[in-house]
Amino acid sequence: MTKIPYFIGAGSGNTFIVVDNRRNLITNPNQFAAKECKSSNSGGIDGVLFIEKPKETQTDFFMRIVNSDGSEAEACGNGYRVVGLYAHKHLNFPKLISVGTLAGTVRINVASEEAIKVNMIDPTDYREKIEMKLKTKTWNGAFINTGVPHVVIFVDELDPFPVKEMGREIRYHENFKPKGTNVNFVKVEGKNKLSIRTYERGVEDETLACGTGSVAAAVIANLNGKVKVPVDVFPKSGEKLKVYFERCGNNVTHVSLEGPAKEKSRGKINLGDWNGTNP
Repeated sequence: MTKIPYFIGAGSGNTFIVVDNRRNLITNPNQFAAKECKSSNSGGIDGVLFIEKPKETQTDFFMRIVNSDGSEAEACGNGYRVVGLYAHKHLNFPKLISVGTLAGTVRINVASEEAIKVNMIDPTDYREKIEMKLKTKTWNGAFINTGVPHVVIFVDELDPFPVKEMGREIRYHENFKPKGTNVNFVKVEGKNKLSIRTYERGVEDETLACGTGSVAAAVIANLNGKVKVPVDVFPKSGEKLKVYFERCGNNVTHVSLEGPAKEKSRGKINLGDWNGTNP
């Protein structure tokens, strides 16, 4: 029976299964991810990250990101750090890793488990004000794509706040069809500090953290004069993320996301039992 190693790791509260699939033993990653994330043995898994053969010569490998519902994502800020930790610690990749994704190439610096820094792609499609008519009232937010689409709404208080209910309604709002958007509710805590709660597309629920959402919140808050760089972002998990970038007018470049990642467990997948794929 063919077996393949797997790794479960967490980044700022997001938990992922990581699989080294460079031999393409898992032929249907989307089906595999949806099944595993629903498994009672894998409760609380936000998605599955597949390490695959590089598609470009200048990268070390390609990272396929599959959400818990089986949909594929272009980027995952916290997932990058978890993959970087696994690749360096267990697959003998160097501390500086170049990774291909659907959003573009990112570079991961595994300085330590407490401080893994990711050079992200530059954000695009910034929209300063978007009006969203919901069931109860009309809300204004801003939009930006940090590898995946994000709406950012500034609020006075985050607890209590109906993140799941409002997030789901905005995620499917007509302004963001057909693909939808992630939704972030953000409170400004100081000149370099934000708190955030995020409803994630693909997970279809509030998550403990979202790396690309934290970047979106920090960039939009800075563009609106609410914070200065670097920005400390505290998600629901309470684990700090630090966002760096350079800015010229509304043009934001050299974005980095820094935070911890930790190993939770490792094992080997019996392909026949886990995903029904014939090796």
